Amino acid sequence: MAQHAGYGRWCYNWGLSLWNAAYKDGYKPNARRLREVFTNHTKPLYPWMKNLSSRVYQYAFLNLGEAFKRFFQGLGKYPRFKKKGRSDSFTIDNCGKPIELNGWSHKLPFIGIVKTYEPIEATTKKITISRQAGDWYLSI
Repeated sequence: MAQHAGYGRWCYNWGLSLWNAAYKDGYKPNARRLREVFTNHTKPLYPWMKNLSSRVYQYAFLNLGEAFKRFFQGLGKYPRFKKKGRSDSFTIDNCGKPIELNGWSHKLPFIGIVKTYEPIEATTKKITISRQAGDWYLSI
């Protein structure tokens, strides 16, 4: 799970640096264009990305777009680069299909089997997995 969190952080930071560079050059970037550039030009340069879920980087760019949207609406500060080990998190989904959580152990798409301390009975479309103080938490 730490690899997926690092992948999401790397993509978010890459997108933020490209956004800043494009804005300085007079362009108006958005999350969709950044994702297209990443998918077509940058992702083929890094073979280690093939082992991780593509949903992680898609949600990273979606979160970056939302951060800039909030900034331009005056609801938040300018987005900052994410640091390793501080609130590591990533979001996954099941390609539009619902994710069913039953009991103590759950099979998550692209991650595998995850055990929880409490039984969970729920159906959801996406799950955010975050690390706080060394422990991983599921957010439905």
